[in-house]
Amino acid sequence: MIRFDGVSKTFKPNSEFPIKAIQTLSFEIPKGQYLILMGSNGSGKSTLLNLISGEILPDEGLIFFENQPVQKKSENERARWISHIFQNPLSGTASELSILDNFRLASLRTQSKGLRFGITEKFKKKVQEKVSLLNLGLENKLTQSMGSLSGGQRQALTLVMAIMDEPKILLMDEPTAALDIKSAGIVLNMAEKIIREYGLTAIMITHNLKEGIRYGDRIIQIRDGKIQRDLLKKEYPNLEIQDLYNWMEVDQSN
Repeated sequence: MIRFDGVSKTFKPNSEFPIKAIQTLSFEIPKGQYLILMGSNGSGKSTLLNLISGEILPDEGLIFFENQPVQKKSENERARWISHIFQNPLSGTASELSILDNFRLASLRTQSKGLRFGITEKFKKKVQEKVSLLNLGLENKLTQSMGSLSGGQRQALTLVMAIMDEPKILLMDEPTAALDIKSAGIVLNMAEKIIREYGLTAIMITHNLKEGIRYGDRIIQIRDGKIQRDLLKKEYPNLEIQDLYNWMEVDQSN
C-alpha cells in the first residue's frame, strides 16, 4: 500500500510566482491496484510520481510504502521497491550498449556498493527468460545494440528491465507517448500482463481516457496539485465512455 499523508510540494517557493505542484495531498493506493493518473499539463502528475520514487522530497507530509516512510530509505533500497518508466524510451536505455549490457546496468540500481557483479551465465539466462515474455524474438539477440531497435522494442525492454529484480511498485509516466499506435498497444498490453502476474502496485500517467478505462482499476484526475475526481471502476460497471468523458471533464480528441 502507498499512502500520502498531508503531502505538499512547491517549486520556486521564494520567488514571486511559486509553483504549488502538490497541495496537502492525502490518499491511499491499495496493494496490487493499477491506478491511472490523469490531468492537464502542469497539474502535478509527474511530481506525484517523482515524490513516490524519492527523486524529489516533499516540503510537508510523508509518503509511506507498507507503513515505512519512503524518504528515509536509501537510493538502492528505493530502487528495489520501485521501478520508474518514462515517456521517451531513449532516456531509459543506453543506445551504444547491447541489450544484455543495458540489463546489467539496470540491475546495478538495486545493488549496494559491496554487491557488484558481472554478467554471469545465470544472469544471462534470467534476462533471456524475462525478454522471452515479450514474444519479440529479442531473447536470442542480446548482443544486439539497443540503438538498433525501434522505439517500441526499446520501451518494451525497458518495461522488462523494470521488473527484473521484482519491485513492488511500477511507475509509468506516459510510457507510450513517443510510440506509434501498434507499438503503444504492445507495451500497454505487456505492462498489464506483468502488473497482474506479479501483483504490482502500479501508477500510469496518460492523457488517453480510453487507455485508462481499458487497463486501470481506478482513475484519478488531478488538478492544481489536488485530487479533482476519483473513480473506482468496479463501482460503476454500467458507465458509458461518454459519461466518463463528461464526468472527468477531459478532451475527447484522444
